[in-house]
Amino acid sequence: YHGSEIRTPTLDKLAAEGVKLENYYVQPMCTPSRSQLITGKYQIHTGLQHSIIRPTQPNCLPLDNVTLPQKLKEVGYSTHMVGKWHLGFYRRECMPTQRGFDSFFGSLLGSGDYYTHFKCDSPGICGYDLYENNNAAWDHDNGIYSTQMYTQKVQQILASHNPRKPIFLYIAYQAVHSPLQAPGRYFEHYRSINNINRRRYAAMLACLDEAINNVTLALRKYGYYENSIIIYSSDNGGQPMAGGSNWPLRGSKGTYWEGGIRAVGFVHSPLLKNKGSVCKELVHITDWFPTLITLAEGQIDEDIQLDGYDVWETISEGRRSPRVDILHNIDPIYTKAKNGSWAAGYGIWNTAIQSAFSNAGPNRWHNERVSWSAGKTVWLFNITADPYERVDLSARHPEVVKQLLRRLSQFNKTAVPVRYPPKDPRSNPKLNGGVWGPWFKEDEKKKKSEKSKGANKQKKSKNKKKANRKKGQSFHCRSRLEGG
Repeated sequence: YHGSEIRTPTLDKLAAEGVKLENYYVQPMCTPSRSQLITGKYQIHTGLQHSIIRPTQPNCLPLDNVTLPQKLKEVGYSTHMVGKWHLGFYRRECMPTQRGFDSFFGSLLGSGDYYTHFKCDSPGICGYDLYENNNAAWDHDNGIYSTQMYTQKVQQILASHNPRKPIFLYIAYQAVHSPLQAPGRYFEHYRSINNINRRRYAAMLACLDEAINNVTLALRKYGYYENSIIIYSSDNGGQPMAGGSNWPLRGSKGTYWEGGIRAVGFVHSPLLKNKGSVCKELVHITDWFPTLITLAEGQIDEDIQLDGYDVWETISEGRRSPRVDILHNIDPIYTKAKNGSWAAGYGIWNTAIQSAFSNAGPNRWHNERVSWSAGKTVWLFNITADPYERVDLSARHPEVVKQLLRRLSQFNKTAVPVRYPPKDPRSNPKLNGGVWGPWFKEDEKKKKSEKSKGANKQKKSKNKKKANRKKGQSFHCRSRLEGG
């Protein structure tokens, strides 16, 4: 809705009649943004600091994290998810229906074919990825484009639910993620776009805009609209190599430049007090968790220790945001910057570690060649005055740099260990009926523990005999704790 060659009349209208979030931040990739939306916590507090959850990794959003749909269910909401999960599935307890959703229809992975719902993670490691609740949705394998298929499912949910009873509907469309695919008729207005990736992207977005229109019409048709809140959000910046554009912001998906983390977002609702306005207050994707639970009159336990804030009055009434800063991330296992050091971080922070403000070496951001001075690992920008990050102020304002590095250091003291396990060969869909799905069996774990218990018993009995033979000989047991 900021204006481009791509026509999005639905998004333009909903945003214009609602509140546009013009200082709104998400994470630079899929899994991190989704995990923060659903828990209200920064990545450093869930262990998902590094990259995304890969299809073959025995990893998921840690089970000890309470989720947004779980909290809404506590106050009587029906909870439904349609679309892309991407928060892990290696065991059944990780599945959406075990994390608070009454129903789930969609994909478990980060990407896949829009028509066949098939995904190859690497040569020979391929499988089907479309689920209804806990089972592969083979019945829906009809070659329907996912954006349209998901919209049909949303319409069915709204048609069958009682609009007088509360409902939380999380629609995570696959579009406009790669692979770039769209039905032919959506290309009509974009034949003049020479770049084929941009043309395909435009067609995908045109289809998405139509889908959101159909969802909005369903909300009106079935009696939900007058008491509804629609939140629209991207999960990361655009990928220029796959048709996206963040211009004039620097950076792209996967980076901590503004183009990677400053997102398109708006709220549309008849319940808003300041309709047709722009919110320039600081808002982050973690804020939806406490905001929605408070709106639903739910309870937020004190021991949850959220990183999000209730920003409803900020959005609806134009009040100041309770948020004063955002930790974009601290990733201790990202490739270390060769020239980073404690000295460069004034003894406060090791600038070799990728965090909210560091990225090393010359690179190409949005196809724009940028050469920084050799060995540079710290940058400081005044985002209000310089949203395009052209003027580095780190040498001019060392005290501000130190202040921010101290804040990073404080955050880092609260970080939990990173969860990024190696791939598990048992994840291969060939071993699971050709489907991507939970492969970790609880029974196997029990058998192993029973075997080890049996072995320990035998050892104990041998030790007892030995102890009887040699009086005064003592044995010391050392317990070993293993992190999951």
